[in-house]
Amino acid sequence: MTNSSQKADQQFSTVDDSKTADADKLIDVITEALLDKQAEDIVVLDVNGLTTLADKFVICHAQTDVQIKAIADNVNVETKEQLGEGAWKEEGRETRRWVILDYVNVVVHIFKKELREYYALERMWNDASIRKIEDE
Repeated sequence: MTNSSQKADQQFSTVDDSKTADADKLIDVITEALLDKQAEDIVVLDVNGLTTLADKFVICHAQTDVQIKAIADNVNVETKEQLGEGAWKEEGRETRRWVILDYVNVVVHIFKKELREYYALERMWNDASIRKIEDE
């Protein structure tokens, strides 16, 4: 049985079946958390329709592994405090070279600068619309 109250444009629901994660609010909180910790070159890729992995990718980089940890921690804290959302899965916390925070419909990629250049996710998903996030 499916929950008919879920929005049609949202691919997954949160663990709490009574509500659906709002990707736009989630992205706003995530990008603010990234900016708070000086993440660099933040972009949001709309991959909806290109993959079933997620609707959006948020990609950024940092210069040091300590900064990568601080950025990931801040994203976790802010999404939990502001939206009650926790990452469904996390990868890369030990090495802190490429941390992935998976919020199901939004996946956050926090790279060390040289790894971001090497893997070039923006080029891999070049059919996706890209929105650059700038500090105001």
